[in-house]
Formats: sequence, C-alpha cells, structure tokens
Amino acid sequence: MPYVNNHGVRIRYEVEGNGPPLVLLQGLTGYLELWHQLGYVDSLKRDYKLILIDMRGHGGSDKPHDPEAYKLELLVTDVVAVMDDLNVSKAHFLGYSAGGRIGFGLAIYAPERFHSFIIGGAFPYEFSQDSVNGILQLLKMGIMAVVDAFEKRGFETTPQMKSRLLANDTEALVAFMLSNMWRASLEDALPKMTMPCLFFVGEADPNFAGAKKCANLMRNAEFISIPGLGHLEVISQSQLALPHITKFLEKIKQS
Repeated sequence: MPYVNNHGVRIRYEVEGNGPPLVLLQGLTGYLELWHQLGYVDSLKRDYKLILIDMRGHGGSDKPHDPEAYKLELLVTDVVAVMDDLNVSKAHFLGYSAGGRIGFGLAIYAPERFHSFIIGGAFPYEFSQDSVNGILQLLKMGIMAVVDAFEKRGFETTPQMKSRLLANDTEALVAFMLSNMWRASLEDALPKMTMPCLFFVGEADPNFAGAKKCANLMRNAEFISIPGLGHLEVISQSQLALPHITKFLEKIKQS
C-alpha cells in the first residue's frame, strides 16, 4: 500500500475505483479499511476514484506522540500531500467526525483543491473542554474501554474490526486530542465554503446543533438529519448515509 512522506511523517493511503476523485477521511480511532468494512467503498468505487487516507496517528500512518505534530495545519497538509502524490489537482471530500473537522481545515487552507465537501457528525466550532476531557479520560483507561464504549453506543463491530480498533496507539490518540484542532474555532472556513456542501448528522448526536447551525449560515449547503441515531450509529449504518451522499454527488455531476 502506498505512502507519502509529509515532512518526515509517513501517511498511508489507498486508491479504489475510477471517476472523479473523492477523498475519504475517517474519525478518531478509525483506519482506511473501515470504509471497506462499512460498505462505502463498494457503493462509491463504481463512479468515483476513492482516495482513502489514514490520518496521522491512525491505521498504518506514522503515530507521533507530540500534540504539536497534530496541529490542524499539518493534518491538512497530509491530505494535500496525498493528492499531490497522485497528481490530483482537485477532488470531492467526505469526512466523518474528526475527518469532518479536518474538512473544515481544508476549506480554510486549501479551498481551491475541492469541488465539494461532505461532512458528517462534525461542526466548525470550538469543542467544550468537558467534551475533550471526557474523550481523554476514556483513552487513558485504555483502548479496550474505548471500544467497549463504542459498542455500547451502537457501533457494531465484527471480530476483524474490533482487532483493528484495539491495535490503536492510545498515546498517539491522546496527543491527537490535545492538539489545537479541538480548541480552536474553525468558523473562518464557512465564508470559503462557497462550493456545494452536504452535512449529515444523527438527531441524537451531540454535534447535531452545531452542524445544523453552520449549515444554516451557508448559502450552498444541504443539511440532512437522520432520526433517532447517535454519532457512531450514523457512520456505521451506511445504508442510511449513502443514499444522501450519492444523490448529492450526482447532482453536482449533472450541474
């Protein structure tokens, strides 16, 4: 599987399918194969060239233990470095949770590289310190506690998925959560997101209000709420999210 070296940090990526490029970026603890396991790749690769990326600190990418290595600006350059390595000048973007937050960073620092943004379960506003502390406390209890919490919140894992999640480097994840991407407001992204944007979020997701608020402030954004589901359930139940994603992308293709 290919890697790109971004200023000393190796970023693993994979390419699947043919068509217009579409970057996919997962959330905290995720890995690029998860898009396969949840059904996204099979549904999208017929019409799009999928660029699956392991964020630094995740999957097969390097895992620094210094919070300074996870500055939003660096996470953004990782995505751009992969695109440059593939000679992709412009792409669509799909990110969920932490991946969606990096999407707002891409809109701040590299908006000219994207035709559209699809952001799930994320908003551009500063996270409360209580929210960050809650995640940090869980991480410090160990990765098994994190996976157990995921399963209790509706994220159904297969043995293969559970094995991959348990392989996470918790020290790297703690560093990731201590970075500036959670403390800073990313509202500067919104005026730059003039391209088509889609937000999707479960109505029981704590991020629901923030996602709806920012979508309402944007002139070219669609907002999809998924009734009754929480943060982890929405991404894991791909049959609910994918129809909205494919419809949105098809509309752009036809415009």
